[in-house]
Amino acid sequence: MRLHSTFAAALVLTLTTLAHAGERPNVLFIAVDDLRPELGAYGIKEIKSPNIDQLAKSGMVFDKAFVQQAVCSPSRTSLMTGARPDTTKVWDLVTHFRTAMPEVVTLGQHFKQNGYFVQGMGKIYHGGFDDAPTWSVPWQTPKAPKYASDMANAGQASDAEEDPDGDASKTKGGAKAKSKVRGPVLEGADVPDDTFTDGKVADLAIQTLGQLGAKKEPFFLAVGLVRPHLPFVAPKKYWDMYDPAKIAMAPNRYPPKDAPDYAIRNLVTGGELRMYQDIPEGHLPDDLARRLKHGYYASVSYTDAQVGRVLAELDRLGLRKNTIVVLWGDHGWKLGEHDGWAKHGNTENDTNAPLIVSVPGMKTANTHSKALVEFVDIYPTLSELAGLPLPKHLEGSSFKPVLDDPSRAWKQAVFSQYPRPKAGKDKADLMGYAMRTDRYRFTVWVHTADAKQIDAIELYDHQSDPQENVNLAKQPEQAELVRKLMAQWSAGWRGALPKL
Repeated sequence: MRLHSTFAAALVLTLTTLAHAGERPNVLFIAVDDLRPELGAYGIKEIKSPNIDQLAKSGMVFDKAFVQQAVCSPSRTSLMTGARPDTTKVWDLVTHFRTAMPEVVTLGQHFKQNGYFVQGMGKIYHGGFDDAPTWSVPWQTPKAPKYASDMANAGQASDAEEDPDGDASKTKGGAKAKSKVRGPVLEGADVPDDTFTDGKVADLAIQTLGQLGAKKEPFFLAVGLVRPHLPFVAPKKYWDMYDPAKIAMAPNRYPPKDAPDYAIRNLVTGGELRMYQDIPEGHLPDDLARRLKHGYYASVSYTDAQVGRVLAELDRLGLRKNTIVVLWGDHGWKLGEHDGWAKHGNTENDTNAPLIVSVPGMKTANTHSKALVEFVDIYPTLSELAGLPLPKHLEGSSFKPVLDDPSRAWKQAVFSQYPRPKAGKDKADLMGYAMRTDRYRFTVWVHTADAKQIDAIELYDHQSDPQENVNLAKQPEQAELVRKLMAQWSAGWRGALPKL
């Protein structure tokens, strides 16, 4: 009799658990490469992004979301592991996080271990990398040509599998990568959307949603889109959305005054943009800079269309009512600001990235929050929203309370970092640790061999200088402010956690 009672109790517990699992929300996790927080939803009406804007109306837009390191692999690694670069030991584009953290449970893996079916496609981890334990089935991405003019090679590697970020941090220790010309930097051929990787990834996501919606367990679907990453290749109809004569140049095409020389490297003379054809050395002429911005805008609109197709299928299948949708860009991107192009730094342009979260039934839909949040916070936030326990290794904070109240007090500061070689050196012997408060950006450059040895400090006041054009750190009248910010910086991310 006692055995029967024990079995009955266990059965009730199992059925209750399964019922609870059936009520758990799905997650649609959309990653966009190199996307600036400049969309219609962010108040930039020049950008044609109607689908992402519509998503924003059903969710919350985070105006002050910051990545942990402004380059693909370190940023994506921090998001997917919930740990910061100094913990993952991923500061470059050639190190896999399992080297330093072989047993870490990734975001997808955590959902999988808690009863979710987890599937990924397109660029989620950095090109050329994957992590099999993250997924319930192998990660995949369709093959597609990089250029319409190269359609005969459609069976070769797709954009999502390549490593096109070209930076001095590419190789171990920060040694410079060898220059490699990759092809034209721009293309606007009159071809269908599914000519390229992102169109095919959207097709695959649409097909997969139908399969996932038929499963008993909740799903976590990760969809990675590579545009607007270089090269700026998008079908002609997206180029036609913009009048190049109306595209304005960056207002500050010069380095910040009194900043160290290495703070903003001119990425035109080397690095990512320089890997493509027909890029002259030095300052870009206005006509080329305008064409590049045109290509970037067209690529954003192309990606927006793919996001719209996936969201439309989510609606058509009736899955939106029980699906959390999160859209994020893996870092910012300079479009001529400080005479720089691409990411690879600690500026606001580099580290501020778009983040939109839509939760079924949220009472704060169609709102913005100016709360300081970090991409390392996304792992605990999605876990809490799904009712999952939080692993102990996490170095971020769930911002679920902000989703309930976008105006509430939150983190005092957020943190990013970037390695940099001093002038004339190939190896990254400096690490810049940036702290962003509501008002200030404060960056301390320390020697990697001795973190107590400070090489330079940057201080920008976003109240008077939102473009970060003048470094105030050396001004005598700012000495007390520098001292206070240094104390806050020294306390690190743990000292800036929200008071719950």
